Amino acid sequence: MVIIKRYPNRKLYDTVAKQYITLEGIAELVRLGTDIQVVDNTSGEDLTAFTLTQIILSQEKRRDGLLNHSFLAELIRTRGEKISALKSSLQSAVPFWRQIDDEIKRRIQNLVDGGELSEVEAGRLSEKLVSTAAVQNSESSLIQEVESFFARNRLPTHDDIQRLYNQIDDLSKKLAEISDKEL
Repeated sequence: MVIIKRYPNRKLYDTVAKQYITLEGIAELVRLGTDIQVVDNTSGEDLTAFTLTQIILSQEKRRDGLLNHSFLAELIRTRGEKISALKSSLQSAVPFWRQIDDEIKRRIQNLVDGGELSEVEAGRLSEKLVSTAAVQNSESSLIQEVESFFARNRLPTHDDIQRLYNQIDDLSKKLAEISDKEL
């Protein structure tokens, strides 16, 4: 993890590279998959979410960001509740391959229960149909192809989206705090 110190004059210092870094430099580290943490040099307060939000806002200024006006307005209106609900539903989904494996096993067990297959035959059939190595190899190859496609087309990965979810959660909390202070 790269620790970046933020000084009172708003300068950012990369403690690993031992040099000052810009917001764009931090954005590039994040794009490369580097875990970062931005801390206030004086207080030690974690400023990571704030800094990543600054990066998103600067990208929005240049019009190459991901968020449109209606999305941002809706985020403020709902205080991020809709985004949090979407995040929860996406994270609770069961992986596709596991669903297939479970269905195959269930059907084989039904054949055993109905007396159409012996336990030994069911075991052999299960090995052939639920071949972990075959699924892992095909899944691994598919994952590599998808990752390559995403990289070539500069599309966000699952980790990128997860970081956005985390940033949105942090923004939602800060918006709620600001809204509560105004009341």
